[in-house]
Amino acid sequence: MPCGHNTENLVKKKIRAIQYGVGPIGASIAKLMREKQAIEIIGAIDLDPAKAGRDLGEVVGAQDAPWGVKVFADAKEALDLNPDVVIHSTSSSLAKVMDQLTACLEAQSCIVSTCEELSYPFRTHPELAAKLDTTAKEWGVALVGTGVNPGFVMDKLVVTLAAVSQHIENAKALRIVDASKRRLPLQKKIGAGMTVDEFRAQVKAGVVKHVGLPESVAMVADSLNLPVETITETIDPKVATDRVQTEYLTVEKGQAAGVHQIGRGLSKDGKELVNLELQMYVGAKDPADTITLTGHPNISLAIPGGSHGDIATASVVVNSIPVILDAPAGLRTSRDLPIGFFSPNAKP
Repeated sequence: MPCGHNTENLVKKKIRAIQYGVGPIGASIAKLMREKQAIEIIGAIDLDPAKAGRDLGEVVGAQDAPWGVKVFADAKEALDLNPDVVIHSTSSSLAKVMDQLTACLEAQSCIVSTCEELSYPFRTHPELAAKLDTTAKEWGVALVGTGVNPGFVMDKLVVTLAAVSQHIENAKALRIVDASKRRLPLQKKIGAGMTVDEFRAQVKAGVVKHVGLPESVAMVADSLNLPVETITETIDPKVATDRVQTEYLTVEKGQAAGVHQIGRGLSKDGKELVNLELQMYVGAKDPADTITLTGHPNISLAIPGGSHGDIATASVVVNSIPVILDAPAGLRTSRDLPIGFFSPNAKP
């Protein structure tokens, strides 16, 4: 199914997909793709010697393994299979994955990536964004960075709610996530179990943080036409008031349990127009996603319990596959894609 082209007059066939990166998120994406009868997984890519050369179904721990799908260490070897779409989940850093993304585009494959900085890179990485857009258009394919956050809760959903408003003065979103039920890499990424001093040092080193808030602030500001000139971000520890034990680690009272991170979009005169607040820590009480739009009329939405990060990320990514295949060539964002539900029994 060619990307970026009208397919109405073409014979329909199964969507040929490759999973690039088979960590916890990549594994859950692969298992969800396996449930869709319109998708055929033709390969996977992972540099880990413990995964390369093995069957993808066995690597992800699927009950119906083996799948007869090889995990390749060499990306080119996998891309030579001519996938229609590559599901890319290797890093949060756009600079680190540029070569990976470019290779996929040059293989004339569409891309759905979980790289947070790709979700809306026009303000934070304008040169890289322009390069990807140009390359994608040269090869006639489309790519998007998406997930639950960024990609949905604190940007796409905010913008969607604004459709029933006549004007918006400011936008706020608060996401409280209990990270104790999430995967180990995420618990480490938010600094759970560190001393407060260690936490601050790791923030300074760029190791501890949730990636993507500035991108979400920019997407909301541009979509709602709010005159945001400056985007700021603060990252502080959420300090544990009690001992918390997770499947993977222990957080003692007084240690960092996770991050309290706020992205702000400010006008030229310093007025706050966008406020996106993330509290992601182990043992979080009353997790929820809450959006508040001030305007005419005021709008608020609360999702008790919040959107489950790992389940929702895999869902948004897989549900974006048919959409990116139909999208115009170039760099796209969740803002301009009509993402819906990709039914398991949808026909190719």
